[in-house]
Amino acid sequence: MPELVFFSGTMDCGKSTLALQIEHNRSTRGLQGMIFTRDDRAGEGKLSSRLGLVTDAVEAAEGFDFYAYLVAHLSKGGRCDYVIADEAQFLSPEQIDQLARVVDDLELDVFAFGITTDFRSKLFPGSQRLVELADRVEVLQVEALCWCGARATHNARTVGGAMVVEGAQVVVGDVNAGDEIGYEVLCRRHHRRRMTAAAAHAAALSPDVLPVSQG
Repeated sequence: MPELVFFSGTMDCGKSTLALQIEHNRSTRGLQGMIFTRDDRAGEGKLSSRLGLVTDAVEAAEGFDFYAYLVAHLSKGGRCDYVIADEAQFLSPEQIDQLARVVDDLELDVFAFGITTDFRSKLFPGSQRLVELADRVEVLQVEALCWCGARATHNARTVGGAMVVEGAQVVVGDVNAGDEIGYEVLCRRHHRRRMTAAAAHAAALSPDVLPVSQG
């Protein structure tokens, strides 16, 4: 039976890499898939991983109708054996409902990939709807690590290395953004303390921190 599967995790845990792997495995077996994405770091109409792999995709912008698009594609004689939707956290709940309808009415497997919570530790509406509707939710086993070495469980937004907790829910940035808007994965403890790698480094170098002498 076709399924709606939600692969979730923090940033840096390999979601987009797995999406590309699924596409590779199925295409080499003669299957044809349709790849969708939204606000990928590589630009419009691209699905990319931080390992440097990139492929073309259909940009699912605001108001895009997955079900209508696929029905039109199939009605014109096009082929589609499965669907991949990356950056699914950015999709609206209505678009997630459309993906569920693709599974139920068109009998296609849909593999959705996305992070669950935003930089404020709040659920993205798209991810929340996926948790509600998915036949399976798979938490990726490749663990991203906080700067301290602990398992990263939270996504943080940074500006110049300093963590921020206010602002629009969706702002596209990079993990190596310098003084621009960037993102970093943290353990819960350091997310609560707003302690990013840059902040920890600055604290370690601060002249106000007294050295600990032995004896």
